[in-house]
Amino acid sequence: MTTPGSDAAQTQTVREDLLPGLRGWQKDAYHEYFRLPRRDFLLVATPGAGKTAYALTVAAELLARREVAFLTIVTPTEHLKHQWAEAAARFGIAIDSAYRNAQGRAGAGFAGVAVTYAQVAAHPALHRQRTQNRRTLVVFDEIHHAGDALSWGDAVTDAFDPARRRLALTGTPFRSDANPIPFVTYLDEPGGGRRSASDYVYGYGPALEDGVVRPVIFLAYSGEMRWRTRAGDEITATLGTPMTKDQIAQAWRTALDPAGEWISRVLEAADKRLTEVRRGMPDAGGLVIAGDHDDARAYAALLRGLTGQRPVLVLSDDKAASRKISAFATSGDRWMVAVRMVSEGVDIPRLAVGVYATSVSTALFFAQAVGRFVRARRRGETASVFLPSVPVLLSYAAELEAERDHVLRAPGSDGAEEDLLLAEAQRERDTPDAALGEPAFQALNASAHFDRVLYDGGEFGTATAAGSPEEEDFLGLPGLLDPDQVRTLLRKRQDAQLAARTRAAAPTPAAVPTPAVAPTAATPTAATPAAPAVSRQALAALRKELNGLVGAWSHRTGQPHGVIHADLRRTCGGPPLPQATADQIRARIDAIRRWAISAR
Repeated sequence: MTTPGSDAAQTQTVREDLLPGLRGWQKDAYHEYFRLPRRDFLLVATPGAGKTAYALTVAAELLARREVAFLTIVTPTEHLKHQWAEAAARFGIAIDSAYRNAQGRAGAGFAGVAVTYAQVAAHPALHRQRTQNRRTLVVFDEIHHAGDALSWGDAVTDAFDPARRRLALTGTPFRSDANPIPFVTYLDEPGGGRRSASDYVYGYGPALEDGVVRPVIFLAYSGEMRWRTRAGDEITATLGTPMTKDQIAQAWRTALDPAGEWISRVLEAADKRLTEVRRGMPDAGGLVIAGDHDDARAYAALLRGLTGQRPVLVLSDDKAASRKISAFATSGDRWMVAVRMVSEGVDIPRLAVGVYATSVSTALFFAQAVGRFVRARRRGETASVFLPSVPVLLSYAAELEAERDHVLRAPGSDGAEEDLLLAEAQRERDTPDAALGEPAFQALNASAHFDRVLYDGGEFGTATAAGSPEEEDFLGLPGLLDPDQVRTLLRKRQDAQLAARTRAAAPTPAAVPTPAVAPTAATPTAATPAAPAVSRQALAALRKELNGLVGAWSHRTGQPHGVIHADLRRTCGGPPLPQATADQIRARIDAIRRWAISAR
């Protein structure tokens, strides 16, 4: 990331009074764009931060200076073409979002066109000719899509190599495969790999502190899954416990089976949460991200039976999909059910509750999906996302603030499996979300129970049954809370629940066991002076390490994560994990490792 400059020429050409209504980061990034003459610029900004407004402000300035005479916007989907055109109109820029390759020239009276990556790949020579004919600024929305296939990357490179300026935008972790992204600079790394270099970065953490995005509360649900394998064997397992890769995939899909109890209970809980959120956000909406058309229709039927209202159903082969999405964005309808296509870029700021009901397991897709719920309209709005207690999803939720670059692996490195998973996540189809290479199976039954809440790297909850007072407490969290208020309220409720459980199960004094590891003089306690400040990244890494050890101990002992965290606090002292210092977290890591060695 480049730090914005402040040279004299910049002061003369960019004035604050020319940037009304822009957020602080947008102004900084705008200054950085014009600080140095450059042809390519890569902006990485968290979903919901305002990349569209930023890009159109830059475009308007370049058009006004006559540095460019035409604008081409490249998007992942047809719907986003129209969304960009509507936004551009507010900047006085007329964009032809109905442009088709067959027409050749853009329509008269338009200052630019909006096209899709697939449209460019279908006729790169046409778009190259358009780009050569006029001084063109090309804006790439979600630039990582230009690397979806080598043929797409080649087409985008060929079509827009003659552009006068290129502005690339992305809001999600970059691709994990080896396909280079056109017009992105890569720096060599030790070992032979290469890492993308961004010109300006605005991550989720800073955006949350600035009130630009909403805090996200993840509510994870476990349960007992039962299915029959191709060989005829019946397997029963609890979601989130140790299993083979195939078993995790099958248990996950069993949970998502519309005929099972799990998805019904989760939809019911999500609707209760939406009701609470709408007390402070009357127009708040919910989105269920389904894996295929059949599941989407079934989930819509379940929601209709639950709420008495027909949810908006958006399928990828529906010609009216864009119209339905736009209508939902401005309506007061409670729920929309969609198959993937609403997972990236679509701007529906009133979405506040989500259900991750697909078995797609890539970090990129998960980040795109969560990005639909973080777009803040006013400070204090919160977002809630319901998901199955699958280790990979829980790790993504715990690392929401992580900033990632695109890494091109060194030659010969093994990443083929991850490439296939990413391609699978991005492929639109109406068939089930079968995991790659997964054996056929038959879902038999899926129960559900509330597992835990994840927020700001911490875990809250003590794994009780669905419908319990503890679950109702979390579902009843106010929908209007600042990030610090969310953290404080979750901590208070966690402490109250643990205290109640302790009182209910209190043994006689003589029966109280002695802790296996007594606090030492070096062990931090609540009275320990605050440790020196450490970076956000270092704290996140320590939290991740501790959560991983807690997960392993949970698998070994069967204890809920919340109980283990509480036991560590009693042993080592200190506040809950989100408020713990680096030294306090290290002490808990050492303690749980000693437990494992001594078979506590």
